[in-house]
Amino acid sequence: WYNRAGVERVMGFCTRQQTQRFLEECPQLEKYMIEGGLRLIKFFFNVSREEQERRFARRVEDPLRQWKLSPMDLESWSRWWEYTEAYTDMFNWTDTAWAPWYVVEADDKRRARLNCIAQLLELVPYKKVPFDPPKFPKPRKRGQGVPDSAPFKTIVPSRY
Repeated sequence: WYNRAGVERVMGFCTRQQTQRFLEECPQLEKYMIEGGLRLIKFFFNVSREEQERRFARRVEDPLRQWKLSPMDLESWSRWWEYTEAYTDMFNWTDTAWAPWYVVEADDKRRARLNCIAQLLELVPYKKVPFDPPKFPKPRKRGQGVPDSAPFKTIVPSRY
């Protein structure tokens, strides 16, 4: 949804006029959605330039992470300041009283996810549902000739 204001703008996948139209119309569309009964919650995960550089470097060095590094990532890295400008404009236009952005500091991924979940739980009203533990039925008797376990042929070795 917000690619128009960020990636598409910075990478030249849309015109300046298309970006401007999105920024102007987006807040009103979000207002219509909310007035129609939808709950709209917008999170922005903010990663510092230093942390993003560290993550990209790890992807280059670690063979298990190399698949995460695309040519688009490399080009995006060279356009850091254009993205900063684009996101500044995006917030200026779309951070509204009816649909605010919640910015999650995301240099530490685990903490960022936990903070996001906690914020989401604060924003969405819910009631605790009573839990009635189920009663487990007794297992049926094993049939004649049924082995203790299935005869697996190809088992993945335990490496860890």
